[in-house]
Amino acid sequence: MTSGLELHEAAAMGDTDSMEEYLNSKKIDVNLRDPDFNDRTALHWASAKGYVECIRLLLEHGADGTATADMDWTPAHFAAETGKLTVLRALVQADIPIYRRDKYGDKPADIARMYGHQEMVRFLKQEEINQKAKRVQKGLPANSDDETDTVKMVKEQ
Repeated sequence: MTSGLELHEAAAMGDTDSMEEYLNSKKIDVNLRDPDFNDRTALHWASAKGYVECIRLLLEHGADGTATADMDWTPAHFAAETGKLTVLRALVQADIPIYRRDKYGDKPADIARMYGHQEMVRFLKQEEINQKAKRVQKGLPANSDDETDTVKMVKEQ
């Protein structure tokens, strides 16, 4: 019997082979939250650890790129904390919004700044501008912190 958390373990270790096996079995919820680890999903783990191939695999199987763990941290917050710029690039490439605020009002760019990841701060600031411009082109409010309409917009394309 599986708990569903095997996917989390595989994502935290970068084990794409095991992840594919679990995901293809369709017995595991790709967005399952782990209550013992701050409600993290497998995508949070892969983002924090920097496993871009795991992230792509999870997103292909329907992982929610804006899922929040406790304190309202998204996968982008975890990548910003650990300095994983390649992860942020992968999230942006997948049209995942990267500017959501956490419980304390911090965006991933703020987290990156706190941890001294200056190149990441520049990247995040530029991508926030780019993502907000896309919102305006679609007739959505540019200054909204609510990405749900952006996510819906991406899924409709």
